[in-house]
Amino acid sequence: MVVRQTESTRSIEERGVRPPGSAKRGAWSVRPTPGIPANHRSLAQTGERNCSVARTLDIVSDAWAFLVIREAFFETRTFEAFRVALRIPRATLTDRLRKLTRLGIFRQVATSSRQRMEYRLTQKGFDLYPSFIALMQFGDRWLAGGRPPPLKLVHSSCGCETHPIVACSSCLTQVNAREATYRDGPGAGRTPAKAGRNTRRASDTKTFAQGRPSSVSRALQVIGDKWSFMVVREAFFGIRRYDQIQGRLGIAPNILTDRLARLVKTGVFRRQPYQTAPKRYEYVLTEMGFDLYGPFIAMLSWGDRWLSRNRPPLLLHHKICGSEFRPLVICNECKQPIVAVDMRYRLNYNPKEFGALGPRSVD
Repeated sequence: MVVRQTESTRSIEERGVRPPGSAKRGAWSVRPTPGIPANHRSLAQTGERNCSVARTLDIVSDAWAFLVIREAFFETRTFEAFRVALRIPRATLTDRLRKLTRLGIFRQVATSSRQRMEYRLTQKGFDLYPSFIALMQFGDRWLAGGRPPPLKLVHSSCGCETHPIVACSSCLTQVNAREATYRDGPGAGRTPAKAGRNTRRASDTKTFAQGRPSSVSRALQVIGDKWSFMVVREAFFGIRRYDQIQGRLGIAPNILTDRLARLVKTGVFRRQPYQTAPKRYEYVLTEMGFDLYGPFIAMLSWGDRWLSRNRPPLLLHHKICGSEFRPLVICNECKQPIVAVDMRYRLNYNPKEFGALGPRSVD
């Protein structure tokens, strides 16, 4: 069903925007959809773009599921330890542990006493760690509010304090959005949208802040909501204007207006006039917005590996070295991939104040 905008739901500055003739090439070299202009194609006709990042966010954008996974990286394993650390209702925790076990993120292991079960990360679960670290780096840079980051990372493989980067698998240099393009992969295309998604309001992002201080939580408070992510993703494809975004996503006008306003307020977008009579705006990524590219493609890499059935929707090309590449999260000092078992932490908080376990720390 095509969602129609009305004067009551559409923001004043967006009224009367004409259909896009063509889209500018963006950081991922966007290609206009052939045939009917994007804003005239209904969501039922086109569905949602196949996207490994979106598939990953389907898991971690559930705030409670994300928090449970985060605690598992700090070696929390039992039901009671999760409950105390997160102050999570028992029924909610039971539901999320069942869901994450069903998804293959956790496996249940009987303890030596066999009187209780532990929830341990599988390889699939551990492989989410680089995506969390990429989000953490973004949160440290942009969302710390002038305070020291909650954690300092030490890479035990090289012994250095590390500030991991998202790098090209071919040349091991940091990748940014302006230096990467894409082409369709074997899994490209569209999938029917989930019922009700085009009118769904945001969940309360304050839940991400439960438990210990976390830059990853701060980052997900900005883009963890699925619609906010999808709007930012379209910006990386070069889609900037209200009607173009609505046509690509099939999003209800009031929801789109809300997400754009939030993303402008948080500094991911800035509004830029492209016409004066009448006045109309497009939404342009700021430097903060462009810096989300690293976390996005880190999540893309996980989704490609675990959720695409060997059919990645996008293949990335690094213009600097001329190679197609797989995003890697690596230590900025030794250039080795970041894995959870190799990381140690210096804490700028006391975990006991939050009822949480202390992670592997260094003096």
